[in-house]
Amino acid sequence: MTVRSLQHIALAVPDPAVGRRFYTDFGLEARDDGRRVVLRCHGREQDQVILVEGKQRRLHHVGFGARAEAIDGLKKRLEQNGSKLLDAPRELPGDGIWFRDPDGVLINVQAAAPAQWLPAPDWKINNPGHLNRVGVPGHPPRDMAVRPRRLGHTLRFTPNLDQQIDFYTRVVGMRLSDRAQDIVAFLRSGEGGSDHHLLAFLKSDRPGYHHASFEVANVDEIGVGACRLLDKGYRNGWGFGRHVIGSNFFHYIRDPWGSLAEYFCDIDYIPGDADWKPKDYPPQDSLYAWGPSVPEDFGMNFEPGK
Repeated sequence: MTVRSLQHIALAVPDPAVGRRFYTDFGLEARDDGRRVVLRCHGREQDQVILVEGKQRRLHHVGFGARAEAIDGLKKRLEQNGSKLLDAPRELPGDGIWFRDPDGVLINVQAAAPAQWLPAPDWKINNPGHLNRVGVPGHPPRDMAVRPRRLGHTLRFTPNLDQQIDFYTRVVGMRLSDRAQDIVAFLRSGEGGSDHHLLAFLKSDRPGYHHASFEVANVDEIGVGACRLLDKGYRNGWGFGRHVIGSNFFHYIRDPWGSLAEYFCDIDYIPGDADWKPKDYPPQDSLYAWGPSVPEDFGMNFEPGK
């Protein structure tokens, strides 16, 4: 196996300053790095979103981490697959190896482990027969800070789910967690325990970028964060709700270019030695267990065609 973590996503955008404003409003911390904007989660020493200037918004690349001793094996599998190793892009040099996946998306895998992220206070709730919070109010303060702890996963559009599943499991070394017919598929780390998914694919007529998802402490931070962004004039994406596949609570907000950023909490975790059998869910379970009806444009691919 090879890939063990999602390190960052990089987006090319017409105006990185606009992206800087959106992601800092979302709760990330920004710094300028030459002509790039780099964003991190509070208290985590790991770049999570990188913005570079481009004519139109597109996914520049996805960065994964692997053990140093696993990189040679990945190189051999890429060679056997006929995938070329590439030089690092001039506008975003970096360590590790670079290649393109079957959709032509640039991928970087470097020797790296995920940096530690800040733990959240235990979220105590009362439900019938379980009084976990007694003598103190449970509502959040109005000035509560919403600070995403980490980038959890990213979802992309693809015209061929099976081809991507095959490439990322057979070559890159990830594992299929679950899928829903020919609609959506979810992949996790290839070694050790992992969130239910680090990478997901949604069926479309062409490749594209759908969203990046950031973990927050609890549903209050999801709600407060989304409400604040809507108050600032950003467009609602979809939420508040809960997914079936992965089980996480969610709220999506549209970024300035029509793609999405997601707040999430309480995602399924799969131990490395778990006897987890990928399930093929029916279409009605592909996106959510409950929540508002899926907006018509949620699964719409705004990526320009070639």
